[in-house]
Amino acid sequence: MSRIRSLLLLGAAAVAVRLSWRMGWQCARAAAVTKRSRGIIQHASDAIISTDEQQHILLVNPSAAAMFGTTMQAMQGTPLAHYIPRDQRHQAGNGAVQYFGDTGIRMRMKGRRTSDYAVTGLKASGQHFPLEGTISSLAENGNRIYTIILRDITERKQVQEQLEQSYSQLRELSAALQTIREEERKHIARELHDDLGQLLATLRGDLALLQRQGNHSAAARKLQKGMDELLMSAITSLRRIASNLRPRALDEGGLYFALESLRHEFETRNNIACTLDANEEELILDDAYSTAIFRIAQEALTNITRHAEARKVALSLYRKDGALHITIHDDGRGIAEKDMDKASSFGLIGMRERVWALHGDIAIASDGGTRIMIRLPLPPQETA
Repeated sequence: MSRIRSLLLLGAAAVAVRLSWRMGWQCARAAAVTKRSRGIIQHASDAIISTDEQQHILLVNPSAAAMFGTTMQAMQGTPLAHYIPRDQRHQAGNGAVQYFGDTGIRMRMKGRRTSDYAVTGLKASGQHFPLEGTISSLAENGNRIYTIILRDITERKQVQEQLEQSYSQLRELSAALQTIREEERKHIARELHDDLGQLLATLRGDLALLQRQGNHSAAARKLQKGMDELLMSAITSLRRIASNLRPRALDEGGLYFALESLRHEFETRNNIACTLDANEEELILDDAYSTAIFRIAQEALTNITRHAEARKVALSLYRKDGALHITIHDDGRGIAEKDMDKASSFGLIGMRERVWALHGDIAIASDGGTRIMIRLPLPPQETA
């Protein structure tokens, strides 16, 4: 019995030694992992801050201290609000949200994934600067620990603002060029019609008087007839050129009459049925709006002629909620989504620029053809 007892004691001692060795190895391994994690955090280029549920800073790395212009010792134990003021935090009100502790920072939560958000930081010198951050949380010994990874986006924001300014300037330049172009067209068309047109009409009248005098040979009468035909052809061409530059219908009859003339000409030239659904009183607009809307309809019909292979086209214009709604729909082969953003799609680009110049919206859809939907906010005086 004593021998069996000795063997059992030796076995128990061996198991205890083995367990002690394994626990020591696991503790050493855990310590090594912790040390490695802290080393990664300390040498990370992004700013990393850990806080408790009361938003007191527990851990901070050198990058975070450098970002806020202070030291790690000064940051540890202080409220997060000293560096990310509560009144500077942007709250997102869309989607499912969850409060980040008791701070007012909101973050979208999708399972266990973290979320990016934008905040404004405060350096030790009192300077505000933009930040982009990611929040994650975990439970440790029954307490919730939040880890925040921050990136200074000052340079990116400056570049974005410069791009937006350049984009806005290009839009303004495009609108100014469109206005200058229309003014030049109007001037040239008026010069052609009033000066050259009147001159040709006078010459034709003089030729008619000459023909009535008689006593001309057959050759002279033939020559006069040929001259009359050439003058008439020149007058017709002049009217067509002047109309393409600036439709006289816009100045003489207004937008409704100009669109009706455009519809009739489109039907006659292309043998495609075209309808116009509009109220003439609702289309009494200023010159800028009238010209832009006419050019949009003209460009749309030109695109239909070139690409749509359509048999029917419908134009609809009506006022609603202080805006003019324009729909141009054809039953052609439709437009591919990839074609809408092609750099060579000058027709679509021109239409969009005209709409955006008037602070409107444009949408193009392919639904058994092509449907162009435009909304143009009307000036206050036009709405009244």
